[in-house]
Amino acid sequence: MKRTSNASLKHLNSFAVEAQADQLLELESEQDLEWFTHQYRFDPSHDLILGAGSNILFAGDIDGTVVLNRITGKHIVTDSNDEVLIEACAGENWHQLVLWSLDQGLSGIENLSLIPGLAGAAPMQNIGAYGVELADTLDSVQALDLKSKELRLFKAEDCHFAYRNSRFKSSDAGRYLITRIRLRLQRNFTAKLAYAGIGEELQAMGIDVPTARQVSEAIIQLRERKLPDPKISGNAGSFFKNPVVNITTANLLKNEFSDLPVYPLNDRQAKLSAAWLIESCGWKGHCMGGAAVSDQHALVLINKDNATGNELLSLAEAIRESVQHRFAIELQTEPRIVQTL
Repeated sequence: MKRTSNASLKHLNSFAVEAQADQLLELESEQDLEWFTHQYRFDPSHDLILGAGSNILFAGDIDGTVVLNRITGKHIVTDSNDEVLIEACAGENWHQLVLWSLDQGLSGIENLSLIPGLAGAAPMQNIGAYGVELADTLDSVQALDLKSKELRLFKAEDCHFAYRNSRFKSSDAGRYLITRIRLRLQRNFTAKLAYAGIGEELQAMGIDVPTARQVSEAIIQLRERKLPDPKISGNAGSFFKNPVVNITTANLLKNEFSDLPVYPLNDRQAKLSAAWLIESCGWKGHCMGGAAVSDQHALVLINKDNATGNELLSLAEAIRESVQHRFAIELQTEPRIVQTL
């Protein structure tokens, strides 16, 4: 276990904004977790559980302790030669877990390739991309209840998954430290190619009937081309969720703005393109202080020139107000905004 006092968090968030914590506590083994469970008194009003920092914006300092769960490990639990149950500790890198599953001949999460972050953070916001969500394959989540100090097991239906959301991010935010996850994957591959762009990318690669690994490779290429590299321009990927509205609202907007991409979810709801809404308001490539909207993708805010968390937050608020004024649509942020704790 590593302890650091007066720790900088700049290297622990993908926006690369400066923030300080009174203490940084890094759990590296099951023994560390045991100590943390029984000896450390976690205070959610001052302390913070942090994953890889790829879905967070610091707009203030942490007066308490930032806890990093870096315990790793992954293995196959059961194998029926059709459905395979795998388990991964929370500290496993998500993308490396996807690649490992492909190495085992497994499919189901290939569309989630190159999503940044750790396995333990994946259930927090029900990560999703290219027509697939974590909820599609998740079997269960093991988590430490920071109140009772007891380990709890949540089956998929207990996680209250929704679009980019779960109980761990909403009703129970800050209550649990996720320790491991289990996923149900397949040996018999069924490609999920309905999402725009995947089929075209595979065609460009000269592939008609793809394998799971080839789908993964296509999505990696798509993401690398469309999204700025956080190592070059600090960012947290999509800053806003695609808004979900009722069909009537979607149809009215489509009639007024014919180019607006609308994705029906069912007979009552549809999803709109937040990127289109933002770009239509003229924000793509726009700068505000050291913060900017990426000129590659309007959904991505970037740390262009040593931006502070508050500069990025001010830019996000200005975008929200602009979209609200023009389209009467309220954008919701994806990253967690952390102000002074």
